[in-house]
Amino acid sequence: MKPCFGYIRVSTQKQGLGVSLEAQQEAITRFASQHNLDVIQWFEEKETAAKRGRPIFNHMLRQLKRGKAAGLIMHKIDRSARNLRDWALVSELPSQGIDLFFATETLDFQSRGGRLAANLQAVIAEDYIHNLREETIKGLAGRLKQGLYPFRAPIGYLDNGRGQPKTPCPVKAPLVRQAFELYASNQHSLRTLLAEMHRLGLRNHDNKPLSLHGLETILNNPFYTGTIVIKRTGAVYQGQHKAIVPTRLFQRVQEIKTGKSGKKVTRHNHLYRGLFRCGLCSGPMSPERQKGRVYYRCQLSSCPTTTVREDSIDKAVTTELRRWQLADTDVARLFKQWSAELDSGEPEKLLASYELQIAQLNAKLDRLMDLLLDGTIGQNDYNERRLKLKFDIESLEEMARELGESRITDAQTADLLELLKSLAQLHILGNTSTKRRIVENCFSNRTVIGKNLYLEPYNWLQKAKFSELSPLVTQHDTLLELLRGERRPEGDELDEAA
Repeated sequence: MKPCFGYIRVSTQKQGLGVSLEAQQEAITRFASQHNLDVIQWFEEKETAAKRGRPIFNHMLRQLKRGKAAGLIMHKIDRSARNLRDWALVSELPSQGIDLFFATETLDFQSRGGRLAANLQAVIAEDYIHNLREETIKGLAGRLKQGLYPFRAPIGYLDNGRGQPKTPCPVKAPLVRQAFELYASNQHSLRTLLAEMHRLGLRNHDNKPLSLHGLETILNNPFYTGTIVIKRTGAVYQGQHKAIVPTRLFQRVQEIKTGKSGKKVTRHNHLYRGLFRCGLCSGPMSPERQKGRVYYRCQLSSCPTTTVREDSIDKAVTTELRRWQLADTDVARLFKQWSAELDSGEPEKLLASYELQIAQLNAKLDRLMDLLLDGTIGQNDYNERRLKLKFDIESLEEMARELGESRITDAQTADLLELLKSLAQLHILGNTSTKRRIVENCFSNRTVIGKNLYLEPYNWLQKAKFSELSPLVTQHDTLLELLRGERRPEGDELDEAA
């Protein structure tokens, strides 16, 4: 009996769990017994034959060339190869003295007609794969244009079958949103955030703890804002699925990840880490603990600014907040002015401004398409610019919705003015996170020269102190959250409003 190898293959791991491999093996065994052949070793593979580089297939060919067997038996030609390069390796085996058999096809590789028939079938097998790929791509593109994501749902969403949009998972979606919010607080590195999300219970699709790469994939994925971006091509589509992360929050996270918002949490997470710079050399004032006290040091050895103690910074901040917080007379005056500002239609003016900016950005989108069609810019450049414009538009739309939905009452007005009257006390009684946010939200320029602190208040705080209330009216909800330490400012949103 002639010793032969038996090769069986399916395209995916999932197929390998079915009967396909068993059916191939039975057919080859039956063929071998009928033709006096002995299968001395089986080679089983669960890889597509459309691409080169199948490890088991290549190992088998090497073994054949070393004389480990006199023949090779396969189920059909398309089980051996679906690309012509691999078929060339198989079809040259007879010329090397190795017999080639197919259990379901009678082909004589010693004759011209047999080789021609086999080559034609190999070409047909490759053409089938190419055609299948093109049709699959067409189908996927059609789904994407409809706003449907034809791949597995990202963590935080549920699959609902073909032709249906993904829906937020009631368990994981809030945790994904919380992951973005925690990272946007600038108080977490990826590793500390990973530990926190593990504690809160966020898991991957297999209900196992997230990996660091998995967490970073979540934070990088614009799918959570309602936008579908195909990473390989950069193509952008508007999804039908419901967003679980606001666009502004997503943009904030990207800024932090790209290093535009300063260093993340450190092992000690000192109170004013990353908030102050040297006023002489513009270098960061870095915290360090010595003998139980925390000092902030300029890192440039030649700079006259050396160190300042954290408790000294704390006292200076409290003193400056007392200077800018409202007095009782200011509160009474501003409460009256509040009604006048509302009656003047200031929020409506801001809403009209948002709508105008949205229209201008949509016009830019149209011009961008013209540049692509004219060949002025390439597809990759177009995709990148379009995604940025889309995020800007969605951010403005979110702000317009928030403004339209806000209902400012006298009680909310009094609440806000009380906060502005108690800035120093809020800072004294607040926890580390609240203290940091009050400093960040009230002072735009924070420097140290020698042992002295210099704090420049944001425009909105200056205008509130000097009775210009427009920015407070239009940013009421934002200010309440900022002063309570519930959120961070996104860019210079309060200065822009002012």
